[in-house]
Amino acid sequence: MVGVTITAHENGNSGEYIAHVADSDATGRLIWAERDGIRYAEHTLVPPVIGGRGVAGRLVEAMVADARENHFRIGSLCSYVDAAFRRHPEWDDVKA
Repeated sequence: MVGVTITAHENGNSGEYIAHVADSDATGRLIWAERDGIRYAEHTLVPPVIGGRGVAGRLVEAMVADARENHFRIGSLCSYVDAAFRRHPEWDDVKA
């Protein structure tokens, strides 16, 4: 897999994780909004040009790692994030 770097950006009660892929100008995004102390993953967006490289999975992994480090829980309004949580029961400690 080509190198992927994830950066996190927060603006009050919302934010996003952005995946920067080494050989592309395209970026993937996981957008979230916080309500009642839970960060809800709303959308995971990966353009086709960087699709099939595990970018969406890396975005969710970054959010899970951030939740563990910063003690928040993750709710999901995104079908991809729902599926990722089903595939990874070891993430239940941060699932809302």
